[in-house]
Amino acid sequence: MNQQEHKTQNSSLATQRLAILGAGESGVGAAFLAQQQGYDVFVSDFDVIADHYKKQLQDWNIRFEENQHTEAEILSAVEVIKSPGIPEKAPIVKKLREKGIPVISEIEFAGRYCDAKIIGITGSNGKTTTTSLTYHILKNGGLNVGLAGNIGKSFAYQVATEKFEYYVLELSSFMLDDMYRFKVDIAVLLNITPDHLDRYDYKLENYAASKFRVTQNQTAADYFIYCADDPETIKGMAGRSFEAQQLPFSIETKIKPGAYLENDNIVINTHQEHFQMSIKELALQGKHNIYNSMASGIVAKVLELRNESMRESMGNFKNIEHRLESVGKISGISFINDSKATNVNSTWYALESMTTDVVLILGGVDKGNDYSMLKELVKQKVKAIVCLGKDNKRIHDAFEDDVEVIVNTGSAQEAAQVAFHLAEKGDTVLLSPACASFDLFKNYEDRGNQFKAAVREL
Repeated sequence: MNQQEHKTQNSSLATQRLAILGAGESGVGAAFLAQQQGYDVFVSDFDVIADHYKKQLQDWNIRFEENQHTEAEILSAVEVIKSPGIPEKAPIVKKLREKGIPVISEIEFAGRYCDAKIIGITGSNGKTTTTSLTYHILKNGGLNVGLAGNIGKSFAYQVATEKFEYYVLELSSFMLDDMYRFKVDIAVLLNITPDHLDRYDYKLENYAASKFRVTQNQTAADYFIYCADDPETIKGMAGRSFEAQQLPFSIETKIKPGAYLENDNIVINTHQEHFQMSIKELALQGKHNIYNSMASGIVAKVLELRNESMRESMGNFKNIEHRLESVGKISGISFINDSKATNVNSTWYALESMTTDVVLILGGVDKGNDYSMLKELVKQKVKAIVCLGKDNKRIHDAFEDDVEVIVNTGSAQEAAQVAFHLAEKGDTVLLSPACASFDLFKNYEDRGNQFKAAVREL
């Protein structure tokens, strides 16, 4: 159904109730779009609503509640838009499922009113970096493009207020779970590693199935870009069929069409003239970033961007805040803020890209982490570990045989000071916690900002 048909249909929906669970960025954006489309909107958050979101809802005269879910209001809706953070086991979601009321994501809802071409990027690691890089390349290449999903302003709000011809969407597994008819024109699957398994009955195949939803509804005119070196991706593809044209990328084997590595050059072959660039010229260094750059580069070539423009963008891109973000140098010691590393895999990628000795700041709320995959890299590169969390026992147990010095700290300021004293000229102090931040901080941004402030005070 196209936008016009929706508008016609919506004139008859004018009084239909649409309930929205969760009043964060996605919920509030969806509320604005739903009201614009003529729905009777009700927003419900089981927690406190942040002041700036509350003010937006008040300014738009949208009814809302916080610290509770009024079932009579929610269960009278024709459809419910659920925040990605709310699990299936939440009582209100169970009741909606029992009543057969459709529960969808903000992305699914906004997609009904959007005619733009969609680039959807998912994966356990590298999503935000690849999404930001892809957006940067497309914008610099002259395309009228928006950035949304798990990043930036909500997709729904932008659909209501902007007229972009392309969107680059960072799609989490939680968003994909509540997407049904939404179609991605260019789907990117970076990798599949264990994460959020508590939401998937602790089964990796359930989580993988969620990631593969990025390809649902694709046709032969669409593209599926994936990593041929990722074992879980290849395993998951074996039992599935794909309508879209496949463009894999690899640093281990030569692949055509797709992308591969040859003599330290990224080579991209699609139906377009081929693209080549030395990995030494890439703004993003480290093996994992070669993969991220390949994925973004394939998207750009599918969209027929010029090689010169791509080369320039891939060479001058500044990484996102809190993801391997350089904080500066003091007494010859480099400080890097990778607070966004909230799982072990992300920390593995960060360590893998380090070329100096490292003082590693680890810890926080441990989601049942298995630190064994870090052991080899820690042995090779890490001279000391500074723990930043309330309970650090599992970190001590995991690494006491591999690192001579493991110190406990209780604040970002203390962690930065201790790490500074343990490091020597030429070393890197890396905040890459492998854990969530909720024991000592509001969120990973707060943790990263406090760390950066502490470094500036040294």
